Amino acid sequence: MYRTAIEKLYQWKESAYRKPLIIEGARQVGKTWLMKEFGAKAYEDVVYINFDSNSRMSELFASDLNTERLILGLELYSGKKINPEKMLIIFDEVQEVPRSLTRLTYFREDAPLSHFLCSGSLLGIALHQGTSFPVGKVDFLKLYPLSFQEFLLAMGKEQFAELLVSHDFSMITPFRQTYIAYLKYYCFVGGRPEAVEHYTEHQDYDEVRGIQRRILDAYEQDFSKHAPNEIVPRIRMVWNSIPSQLAKESKKFIYGLVREGARAKEFETAIMWLSDCGIVHKVSRVTKPNLPLKAYEDMKAFKLFFVDVGLLGCMTGLHQQTILDGNDIFTEFKGALAEQYVMQQFVTGSEFNLYYYTNERGSCEIDFLIDNGVSITPVEVKAEVNLRAKSLQTYREKYRPEKSVRTSMADYREQDWLLDLPLYAIGEIGALI
Repeated sequence: MYRTAIEKLYQWKESAYRKPLIIEGARQVGKTWLMKEFGAKAYEDVVYINFDSNSRMSELFASDLNTERLILGLELYSGKKINPEKMLIIFDEVQEVPRSLTRLTYFREDAPLSHFLCSGSLLGIALHQGTSFPVGKVDFLKLYPLSFQEFLLAMGKEQFAELLVSHDFSMITPFRQTYIAYLKYYCFVGGRPEAVEHYTEHQDYDEVRGIQRRILDAYEQDFSKHAPNEIVPRIRMVWNSIPSQLAKESKKFIYGLVREGARAKEFETAIMWLSDCGIVHKVSRVTKPNLPLKAYEDMKAFKLFFVDVGLLGCMTGLHQQTILDGNDIFTEFKGALAEQYVMQQFVTGSEFNLYYYTNERGSCEIDFLIDNGVSITPVEVKAEVNLRAKSLQTYREKYRPEKSVRTSMADYREQDWLLDLPLYAIGEIGALI
């Protein structure tokens, strides 16, 4: 399985300003696999240490040792002599030994030639009490579930994935049905490496759903393990309300759907916790699309999405037969799957800021606004081929964006002001605009 994030790890390795690198990501997005794969390809040897239920590492890092003696302890534990310039040192599940995060500061200062790569569940890292985090002393890399392009590669469709990157739509369009078929598979399977790997080998939809349920169950267990006890019930209520939130036409998060009569102040900490931990994505509203969009963010209005489209389908009980019935997979839940899918490709493949727009009267809504630091691009998501762009037209007449994007099951087409981009190619929007 190929992950595009490995290219960033190669850049990190060669950087003259290299710091210990922490790979951030939700549970089971492939952090451990990526670190080991990178170590095997890029280094002569690897020291891998998993801190989960590791009493010896807990004792070692609890001691007031200098860096030289800590490295000696790592050598004794691993049975390997550490060559700092030719060996990768991997700390996995670092949230289980919080002091290991603090010690990264000293590794940066006292062992600058060493290559330290760390990862852990954000559920444990984000709000771990009593931990002095090494701000400015480490680098970060965010890892998400597989993108649609990575899914194609995993399915053995390398040429199709490469063709998307080439943007040769005169060649892409005749093969639209192949892309659409794999897009449907992706929306059912999602981007979790375990689910993808199982699907590529067995095409067993029931087992894929079983894998997704186990991941959801693990999240529920982690809520109790890592979150403050007083907010755990509210975290669960917010988490379980997301499918119904996305089923609405507007997708805007409504507290009343969490609990009748609920108020923002009761649940804002729970939402922040889920967002900080990386298992939901919060897309805020703006009412004035000026650069930078962050300056015009409406903190009270937002949409909440899952980290993975497959988990949304699992929570809503989407049956595998749905992927075989025309375009129905994108009309279930009033386009919730389509918008979740698009958001996921934006987050996974690009580094631009993401918002949505409504005017003050609510008569014009744009599903996503992309802020790449230079311009703002409105994006409208359509679940079917039947297209209307009333909101885009209204938005264009008022704000005159250089380019507007409509993504749907329709073919690629570029007009003066409007780019029709197929859903299966939406991951290329950053390069195309």
